[in-house]
Amino acid sequence: MRIKNIKDIEVFLNVVKQCKGDVTLTSQYGDKFNLKSALSQYVAVAALLGEHGDELELWCTDKSDETKFLEMFKENPAMV
Repeated sequence: MRIKNIKDIEVFLNVVKQCKGDVTLTSQYGDKFNLKSALSQYVAVAALLGEHGDELELWCTDKSDETKFLEMFKENPAMV
């Protein structure tokens, strides 16, 4: 799912922590950020807050993790 306007990074990363499987952000340039890695999180957060934050796609390997993000987006509709 394509994401944009993630202003509350803390809420977003808390959902990532709750996920069982891998959570990946992919840029339009093919860059992939594994959000389960602390180092990748820093780079991904910079991308989310930077000028390309609305060009990222979120991928989850576990379908139940997708539900967690959908609930977060439902509570924060400006993020999607």
